[in-house]
Amino acid sequence: MDRDFLIDLFADFGPVTIRRMFSGFGISADGTNFALALRAGLYFRADEQTIPQFEAEGSKPFSYQTRAKTVIVNSYWELPARLFDDSEELSTWARAALAAAQRAALRKRPKARKAAAKKPATKTVKKVVAKRPLAKKAATRRVGKAKRAHHSK
Repeated sequence: MDRDFLIDLFADFGPVTIRRMFSGFGISADGTNFALALRAGLYFRADEQTIPQFEAEGSKPFSYQTRAKTVIVNSYWELPARLFDDSEELSTWARAALAAAQRAALRKRPKARKAAAKKPATKTVKKVVAKRPLAKKAATRRVGKAKRAHHSK
């Protein structure tokens, strides 16, 4: 899938941002990534509310192979092939995927706030190290070299 094909595919949905990602493209709307175009497939963001639709269509979650195992990414599911010919229904699925991505983003935010709230407010005490002026450092080095030279004779 190329960028132009994806732009045409989402024309009925509305404006999307398409960015290079991994070996394909990430597709977002309103700053939220909701689809991936990877390999020969198009994968939409899914959650507990939308996964049953994908399962009813016989779709599978995105997966990839590492040297040791197959990794299944249950948050992105392959778009049913029949939707490539039905831009109106594809738009409905895309809106559902965007909503799933927004719900996922909302679930992540409170955790970050909780972590910040749990962190005790402590004062950071910086150690102050007195530094010699540069002129004194240079003079000390010259004296040190002179002493070493004198002792080595």
